[in-house]
Amino acid sequence: MAEILYITTIKIDFGILTTLAAECDKAHIRRPLIVTDAGVKDAGILQQALDALPSLAVAVFDQTPSNPTEAAVRAAVALYATHRCDGLIALGGGSSIDCAKGVAIAATHPGALRTYATIEGGSPKITSAVAPLIAVPTTAGTGSEVARGAILIVDDGRKLGFHSWHLVPKVALLDPLLTLGLPPLLTAATGMDAIAHCMETFMAPPFNPPADGIALDGLARGWAHIERATRNGQDREARMNMMSASAQGALAFQKGLGCVHSLSHSLGGVDPRLHHGTLNAMFLPAVIRFNAQAESVQRERRLQRMAYAMGLGAIEDATQAAEALALAIVDMNARLGLPAGLAALGVQPHCFDKVIDGALADHCHKTNPRIASAEDYRAMLKAAM
Repeated sequence: MAEILYITTIKIDFGILTTLAAECDKAHIRRPLIVTDAGVKDAGILQQALDALPSLAVAVFDQTPSNPTEAAVRAAVALYATHRCDGLIALGGGSSIDCAKGVAIAATHPGALRTYATIEGGSPKITSAVAPLIAVPTTAGTGSEVARGAILIVDDGRKLGFHSWHLVPKVALLDPLLTLGLPPLLTAATGMDAIAHCMETFMAPPFNPPADGIALDGLARGWAHIERATRNGQDREARMNMMSASAQGALAFQKGLGCVHSLSHSLGGVDPRLHHGTLNAMFLPAVIRFNAQAESVQRERRLQRMAYAMGLGAIEDATQAAEALALAIVDMNARLGLPAGLAALGVQPHCFDKVIDGALADHCHKTNPRIASAEDYRAMLKAAM
């Protein structure tokens, strides 16, 4: 049985941030906690959000780390309780939005956060008691603003997924104006994150034709506009299309993801300094080559259809399409100024065993179209170096 849910209210337009107070009113939020980070504050975007909320009693947590942690969630929950908040506004990239989802759980549910993680059997424990959340993304990458999941590093060092339809934001306000000042490398890394979402969920085997259509269109938009957005941050058309591609990837990945994310989640837990979108860009070529032998990928012509959407032409053979896709991604990474591989990020082979153990346990592992073994993951890590 396919269960197809689409998903929440999404408003996308230049200047849509000015409707934030009205959206709080619709969600019955009178005392919001804004969850954001220091970079968003320094860029003046936090002040724009505060200016849009002149009549509300607003508290601010602006210390979200680049890979959100259980410790950060605890600190934000303390502010939430102190100010008697009744809802959340996530303002930032995927880190801030995921941190806010952690707060939505921890502020309203008892016990350690890890007990609500997907691989711990915690998803059914997340109830409708979660704090209401409005999401305002400031990057075009994770799509967390329209997703049911969050990725958080818990106290024991594992980078875990938390998934529940109750975590989906009540509304996502997508304002491309907030991304105009995003630096080129961050534009590139978050943009490749969005592209990875569209590609990996399109390859995932569950039956969900609407998700496939959304993912394929998001891939076409992202691939056509990422270089423009990176080279000219003021290109409004490119920024609009990248923001759409980001949301589309997340609308689609209710199908599941795969080995790219199993590896990037695990390696990001081993070394939290590493950027998730950059890791996805590094792993995509090896995983696409690995997936070329998957029966569902071949039957549905998944690789050929992605190649056509990316403007690589009509390719008949799956292996040839995989090679064309992999080489195109390597070339795009280089043109965007992203690292050539994991070695350039300081990753060393001595961490491979720990990364492989984490990848095998990750919630994305089982939704790859071809189930990877430990040695398969080792080969992918070596190829991505």
